[in-house]
Amino acid sequence: MTNHQSRPGDPDTGQEQPSPRDEDLAALLERLLAQAPDRTQKDLAAEAGISYPTLNAWVNRTRGTSRIDPEKLRAMVEVFRRWGVRTTPREFFEAVGRPVPGPNGDEREARLLKLYRQLPEARQRALLKDAEAMLQVSRIV
Repeated sequence: MTNHQSRPGDPDTGQEQPSPRDEDLAALLERLLAQAPDRTQKDLAAEAGISYPTLNAWVNRTRGTSRIDPEKLRAMVEVFRRWGVRTTPREFFEAVGRPVPGPNGDEREARLLKLYRQLPEARQRALLKDAEAMLQVSRIV
């Protein structure tokens, strides 16, 4: 088996991806920071838009990670990639024990927004409530 494999469903489908590891977020961050020798937790926090005390608490396992905003996870992926460190959103979502969201699709998002805007206000509220329930269920599974 090779150290890298392609992962369908990852936003970077078709490119080689790091193999899965049973790492929590602290272990993942430690490993990735070691691959960016001149970078620190403070650098990562600043570039990802995360407060340093929060990031440090995740690394030291003194703060839970189950409620991290998905955009913060994606931001850390992008920072590491800019630094030349190979990682994927999948690694980060798996490290915090969450299902990996589908890739961002401008076309799908635009279609959803167009449909939403055509609904009466009461149906818009119902759709939001349903979407929030679907998200909660996906976090449990």
